[in-house]
Amino acid sequence: MLEITFLGSGSAIPSKTRNHPSIALEYYGEQKETILFDCGEGTQKRLMEASISFMKIDKIFITHWHADHFAGLIPLIQTMNLEKRRKDLKIFGPEAERFVSDIIDLGYFGLRFPVEAINVDFEGDIIKKIDASEEFEIYSIPVLHTVPAVAFCFKEKDKWNIDKEKLKKLNLRGGRWLKKIKSLGEAEFKGKKIRLEQIADKKSGLKVVYTGDTKPCENVVKISKEADLLIHDGTFLESEDAKTKSHANVKEAAKVAKDANVKQLILTNISRRYTSTKEMEIESKKIFPNSKIAYDLMKVKLKT
Repeated sequence: MLEITFLGSGSAIPSKTRNHPSIALEYYGEQKETILFDCGEGTQKRLMEASISFMKIDKIFITHWHADHFAGLIPLIQTMNLEKRRKDLKIFGPEAERFVSDIIDLGYFGLRFPVEAINVDFEGDIIKKIDASEEFEIYSIPVLHTVPAVAFCFKEKDKWNIDKEKLKKLNLRGGRWLKKIKSLGEAEFKGKKIRLEQIADKKSGLKVVYTGDTKPCENVVKISKEADLLIHDGTFLESEDAKTKSHANVKEAAKVAKDANVKQLILTNISRRYTSTKEMEIESKKIFPNSKIAYDLMKVKLKT
């Protein structure tokens, strides 16, 4: 199961109700893992309000280095330090080594724990795997913004469930060889080669894509194909500012969701000019009916 919390759903200038962009993704697998996507100003306070432990965060993925998407790293890292953190913290992003080193050099940090910066490619049109665990993988792809920027994809690994009836039909029995076939895709049983798909049913893993700031582009469609949830830049209702500032309006984002055949679209990075988002949601739903507008501390649960 995944639980996604929108810690900040605003854009460049925060408002009374919308903090700078940040999203917490909590994955409930064999072990619970908490991942942060972007870290705008006020993120650690929102984590507290959402009852999410910032000390459990081991990986942070920054879409680009505009201050509204990363400035919260400075106080967050300092608080982790004051709380005597010892575990490594990994920060991924375009040109991450350059910017993370600058952040660490600010002030008298004297960190007690290692911070590792991992650069993410920001040019081209190739989906790249940038991180993996036993249960999920993280991918990235470049997007179109005014500075180097990427979108991220969380993909839970597919799971195979052994079907006892299929075993019975093939005159097969359970045993240690089933563990081997799950990891390798095939195994031998009494000299006979058996493929995993012959005896098991596949359960597709959950897929979530977060674009950060971007104009609508084919790269986002590519990485979002068949996603359970697309979280897309929806800064404007319908404005020329979307083009000049390299953002998407809600209709453009809805078109991307439709082209990618995703199950659900949530629009975030909302400009402070909109005190009401009703019209934004109406316009988005005309193109992609399963659309929502994010708000701060909104929670979304996804299950396979």
